[in-house]
Amino acid sequence: MKILIRNARLLELSVEERRCVAVENDRITYIGNGEPQGSFDRIVDARGRLLTPAFYNAHAHSAMTIFRGYGEDLPLDKWLNTRIFPAEEKLTAERVYLGSKLAILEMIRHGIVSFSDMYYFCESTVRAVLETGVKANISRSVVSFDEKADYRKDTRVKEGIRLFKEYNGAGDGRIKVDMSLHAEYTNVEPCVRYMAELTKDLGATMHLHLSETKKEHDEAILRRGATPTEFFYKAGIFESPVVAAHCVYLTDEDRTIMAEHHATAVHNPISNLKLGSGMMPLSKTINAGVRVALGTDGVASNNRHDMLREMQTALLLQKGVSGAPDSLKAKEAFLLATRNGALAQGRKDCGEISVGAKADIVLFDTDKLHLIPIYDHYTMLAGASHATDVSFVMADGRILYEDGEFTTVDVEKLRADFTEMHRHYFD
Repeated sequence: MKILIRNARLLELSVEERRCVAVENDRITYIGNGEPQGSFDRIVDARGRLLTPAFYNAHAHSAMTIFRGYGEDLPLDKWLNTRIFPAEEKLTAERVYLGSKLAILEMIRHGIVSFSDMYYFCESTVRAVLETGVKANISRSVVSFDEKADYRKDTRVKEGIRLFKEYNGAGDGRIKVDMSLHAEYTNVEPCVRYMAELTKDLGATMHLHLSETKKEHDEAILRRGATPTEFFYKAGIFESPVVAAHCVYLTDEDRTIMAEHHATAVHNPISNLKLGSGMMPLSKTINAGVRVALGTDGVASNNRHDMLREMQTALLLQKGVSGAPDSLKAKEAFLLATRNGALAQGRKDCGEISVGAKADIVLFDTDKLHLIPIYDHYTMLAGASHATDVSFVMADGRILYEDGEFTTVDVEKLRADFTEMHRHYFD
């Protein structure tokens, strides 16, 4: 499939300049002033629109769309133990499939083409990803409480290994399978050490929650004599690539460990605000040499899969809390939501508009009243844009959404199936 996008504004250019971008199969093959030679299967006129890399959501629990708005006004421990964990006992493979598929459509609508997911019934999420055309890093979350258990026989661990062997690289590489430990406070040390060796042997990435709340962080120090980061480090987790969600209460020593091991800290500002967990010291983390990406978390602790809102919130929080309005620039914030997220997922050829990169492309409609005038594209995105300004979404060269229409999903059938499932969820 060869597609030409013409008359597009690009981020790095002035607001008046326009370019043509050509896509062949899953790659960007041309960026230039004039139209390239040759014929195209499709020509998209992007006049009045801004062409950007798509977004990469570095931490999510996609199927938790089922619980959107279900656990309001609670801190994390009560939110988990009184609302979420009991509700998750009723999950089935089909319910996770429908919840994941609804989440994916919401993400596509908001310009997200890839997400890192940590949850249960992972084959159902794989199915939803393959059907919808997006990309995902999927992991089966492991918890452990028995120090004498044989973790080779643990159901969760076995599910993660099977998932890796059957689906890593599926969908022409759209599916990547990570390993996952839920958190320090939900795992015993022997299991963590086992998972560290397993992840290293598989050549996989480790996805986990890290120092999300002060309670979690302080209790780890009391219980283990080490921060959660130090505990995972001593157990060997950082010998593999690590994607660590939240990182709100890291110490300077924790940040050094993460920087030296090229780990990614995933900032989830809206989830952390909603649960009253605090806020990652963003500039401090970046300045320590830690790569930072952005995530939505699950919508039960956020209410939306909207990476543009995460980016805008992260930027404003950093400026306001630091008292330094130049402490984080709009362009830097945009990179957290795009290129850094792609790198966290091990997708080195994604997250930027360049010849040879994967064709993960979003077009923003810039003719909206709330976007007049435009002095700089990055500040427009960071300050004025809405996710619903997205009018076109492409992943690996395939158009997934265009001018109000999804191309890979029967939306009304999904709406009906999800509504029927949810109607009887708590019966």
